Amino acid sequence: MFYFTKKPWILKQIYGNVVWEMNEEEKSIYLTFDDGPHPTETRFILDLLQQYSAKGTFFCLGMNVENHPDIFEEVIKEGHSIGNHTFSHFDGWRTNQEKYFNDVTKASELIKTKIFRPPYGHITRFEVKKLTENHHLKTIMWSIMAGDFDHKTSGEQCLHNVIDYAKPGSIVVFHDNDSASKNMRYALPRALDFFSNNGYSFKSIS
Repeated sequence: MFYFTKKPWILKQIYGNVVWEMNEEEKSIYLTFDDGPHPTETRFILDLLQQYSAKGTFFCLGMNVENHPDIFEEVIKEGHSIGNHTFSHFDGWRTNQEKYFNDVTKASELIKTKIFRPPYGHITRFEVKKLTENHHLKTIMWSIMAGDFDHKTSGEQCLHNVIDYAKPGSIVVFHDNDSASKNMRYALPRALDFFSNNGYSFKSIS
């Protein structure tokens, strides 16, 4: 599977009015988690974040919120931010736009938030505009993709994808799902430890 660990500059220009990183002078990193809530992986992440007094941002799928409302409430109760990741994980490049926006709306009924992340990072400039104007959602992309979902990579490489490139204000993507479990469970605790020992804090996107 091809993906960019760091998005090239030109793609940032093409996508328009979306957030790629946070304006941050302090040594802070923004950890984000896509595709949950998940009955085991989300709880693993929550326990880990608590150990480091860290806050994260969970871009949730509506269908998983519907299936695991208790875990979704745990995320909120522990002070983390939540974001809309659609209801059904539709691809914004390949899905009929009416169907896509209806799916976002369906997710919004369960996920009360002002931030949105497109599945796969696939979204058009038109979709960004309509999400802002009609759904009042700010599109959040990322600075660094850990690559934990990629079965052709290792936990060690996922860790290096993060620690080699992250800097103050970086938005980092991990996943709380089955396919990412092995790599995420290796890389995330080590990344938290590395950056904590180097004076970083971990903030959520509000």
